[in-house]
Amino acid sequence: MRTADITRNTNETRVRVTINLDGTGRQTINTGVPFLDHMLDQIARHGLIDLDIHCDGDTHIDDHHTVEDVGITLGQAFAAAVGDKAGLRRYGHSYVPLDEALSRVVIDFSGRPGLYYHIPFTRSHIGRFDVDLAREFFQGFVNHALVTMHIDNLRGENSHHQCETVFKAFGRALRMATEFDPRNAGVVPSTKGVL
Repeated sequence: MRTADITRNTNETRVRVTINLDGTGRQTINTGVPFLDHMLDQIARHGLIDLDIHCDGDTHIDDHHTVEDVGITLGQAFAAAVGDKAGLRRYGHSYVPLDEALSRVVIDFSGRPGLYYHIPFTRSHIGRFDVDLAREFFQGFVNHALVTMHIDNLRGENSHHQCETVFKAFGRALRMATEFDPRNAGVVPSTKGVL
């Protein structure tokens, strides 16, 4: 089983993430940021990744530290769970619609962090959730999972739909990229021989 259990403690947050890449989408999530919990549930369900995520953060100040640190810790967990990446498909992509919204996420477990992000949100908040924090989550993930990721919301009018399609597509792209490729069993998917 490809699993990881990562704890990150700072003066701002205490985060624990446990993942199983070969799971069924089971999840237990409590970050103190309800909309983030809803988005993390999308990753688990659509990525078929078991996720246990708990965070005690300084949400009395702002949700920023919690959202960013959950992204960082989840990225660290993915980096640990994929190991040397031998036999992985490496690349994953997904288009996901939700009513009027359509998003695309493309990911490469390249060992090189890079985020290319374009979500033209139509409003600044989804409930109490500041939409700027979605980028902070993905930047934290990318930097610590060591992946290259392109995120594009291709159309949308409802910010909740825009964000949800991105997280669903992210989950499905993760699932594809981390699947084993039976034609490449035991081989690191790179001409360099290492990722």
